Amino acid sequence: MPNANRGAVGFKSSEFEQQYDRPSKSQLKREMSALQELGAELVAEARDRIKRIPMPEDVREAILTCQQITDHEGRRRQLQFVGKKMRTLDEAELAVIRETINSWKGASKAETAALHALERQRDKLLADDAALTALRDRFPQIDMQHLRTLIRNARKEQAENKPPKAYREIYQLLKSLYAQEKADQKSTSTDPLQDHEEE
Repeated sequence: MPNANRGAVGFKSSEFEQQYDRPSKSQLKREMSALQELGAELVAEARDRIKRIPMPEDVREAILTCQQITDHEGRRRQLQFVGKKMRTLDEAELAVIRETINSWKGASKAETAALHALERQRDKLLADDAALTALRDRFPQIDMQHLRTLIRNARKEQAENKPPKAYREIYQLLKSLYAQEKADQKSTSTDPLQDHEEE
């Protein structure tokens, strides 16, 4: 017997479609994955840095605990737990964490560039005596006799394939010279507003 209701119904099928305002499953999965990665980034950071980031204590505790676990499977499980904890944070808290990590990355890039510059300077000193004169002109307070001895010893170390003791000492000496120069520049740069007030 034919169905009397078939084809004669007075509603549109679209009226029964649910209206989804929620994100799709794949979108949720992407967000969860991003938070898991953010948690893993935090676990990879130094403990004292983690202690300085503003975040709920339970999230911090999960991260610090994960850093202490050496067992592969235990660490994997704890990382999952860190990811779960990250999902309890609101957007403002996550924004602060992301900004902090980005500021560290910027600082790290600057530090790495400075270290490479010092290494290049040291290699110039070993390769060319003119570099020593240029360094003395920039840092008149330098103990030239001591530095010449270090350079001579470092060249000898390289020639005889010995441990790079003097080579490392040159690096430390350069590092302290440039650090002192930076500190002096900071202390001599005065506030223009202060100067104006004194006039």
